[in-house]
Amino acid sequence: MMTLACPRCHTSLDDVDSTTKHCVKDGLTFRRMDGIWRMLLPEREEYFARFIRDYETVRRSEGRGSSDASYYRTLPYHGSSDWQIRAASFDAFLKNVIVPGEENSKSLRVLDLGAGNGWLSNRLALRGHDVAAIDLMTNDFDGLGCHRLYESNFLPVQAEFDHLPFPDEAADMVLFNASLHYSVDIKGTLTEALRALDKSGRIVILDSPVYHNPRSGTQMVHEREAQFTRQYGFASNSLQSENYLTYGRLNELARDLNLAWKFITPFYNLQWMLRPWLAFLLRRREPAKFHVIVGRRKYPDARGE
Repeated sequence: MMTLACPRCHTSLDDVDSTTKHCVKDGLTFRRMDGIWRMLLPEREEYFARFIRDYETVRRSEGRGSSDASYYRTLPYHGSSDWQIRAASFDAFLKNVIVPGEENSKSLRVLDLGAGNGWLSNRLALRGHDVAAIDLMTNDFDGLGCHRLYESNFLPVQAEFDHLPFPDEAADMVLFNASLHYSVDIKGTLTEALRALDKSGRIVILDSPVYHNPRSGTQMVHEREAQFTRQYGFASNSLQSENYLTYGRLNELARDLNLAWKFITPFYNLQWMLRPWLAFLLRRREPAKFHVIVGRRKYPDARGE
């Protein structure tokens, strides 16, 4: 099981007892409640309180979750259109990223960022990988509280992306599970991910919307906020997230962080493939694309170039 560290200074924690850890350097104490390690810094709990409340309100209204454990264990293979997209992304991720590494019989240390109800952590843990499921949500219908419904063993941790409670180079893979676009500062978030990533490890971005034109992304955000205001009475924008990626932004991040990106595009269905053409003909905004994006550090060659 992966080792936890102080989310502020990243040093080792002392075990007070089986449900309590303490950081001597910063004088902070962290506890495990309902099987979930609560690793938010004290000042960040209040910062995220409204976002968590709004997010859970929306997810409840959408009818997320189930009283049947088999619902969670079969994810992402569920009949709804949203889950069909997630299933196609997961299949492409499994085929192109996970399985090739397993051929070398290597068990990966994985940080599943934005784990939600833990379905992806469960899938990877069942394959023998050492997984930590990280999310802000701890509820038992769509958050980390669902961990008790799975047959696998993974580490549920409430934490934020920019203050990961893990030592340097703790993971072989940092996986953004439909979550990187929620970051307020994607460059800062990726910098923290790289700190926690082994030098030869990979960053994987799943199911974050990508646009060519940033105006299309901005329009998408305005459309979503208007919809939420009509439906729920609030815009669900308490955190000023970046909300989407663009290919230009990814190029900037690659340059600034010395990364090389590989884009894997899942096949969803024919109708999905035709969306850009239909949008062009109807003069609508550009629809988002969703890739499996794999990032690695770039190193100079033998000549030092």
